[in-house]
Amino acid sequence: MKVVAFERSVQGTGASRRLRNSGKTPGIIYGSKDPAVAIELDHNALFHALRKEAFHSSILDLEIDGKAQKVLLRDYQMHPFKPLVLHIDFQRVSATEKVHMRIPLHFTHADESAAVKLQGAIISHIANDLEISCLPADLPEFIEVNLANIEVGHAIHAKDLTLPKGVSLVLHVEQENPVLVNARVPTVKAADTEEAPAAPAAAAPADASKEKDKA
Repeated sequence: MKVVAFERSVQGTGASRRLRNSGKTPGIIYGSKDPAVAIELDHNALFHALRKEAFHSSILDLEIDGKAQKVLLRDYQMHPFKPLVLHIDFQRVSATEKVHMRIPLHFTHADESAAVKLQGAIISHIANDLEISCLPADLPEFIEVNLANIEVGHAIHAKDLTLPKGVSLVLHVEQENPVLVNARVPTVKAADTEEAPAAPAAAAPADASKEKDKA
């Protein structure tokens, strides 16, 4: 994906506020052996790009004043309640150095699982992304988690996945081997049987004859 930016010469809180008021978003690009560079980007184009999953997990072609370089999105800040991108950070990448990234998981074929179709299991997604390590050229946009063969009471762990070529789990994920998804049959809790309200007591029959007033 291509991102167009321009070098930003004026910095500071006031300058950033004026930049946002003009429809721009301040940012920074850092990493590699080059110094960090303050940049500005068109806000609307950036806002729509951030809504795309691939923008968060792909190598981006960032063009600054006509010169392109490979970067990764590393961080961004949103306004607490307005649809406004306040700031964005990009990191330069080298073709020969591995990167660590959180990659989204795509859960597939759940409707083919016998646990779901025949046993009424519910699939619970414990994690929605996974931290991996690879060279930039091998970075996948997502990792597929095939649920076709999951069984009731079983789970799929990080080390159960077939990772794309050149991709490996980062060390702490390799050691912890976290659960990504499981299948379980929901426990049906019997509804408490409410006792029928007692029938109102029958009114005592009226006396056949009223007591006569004493003379």
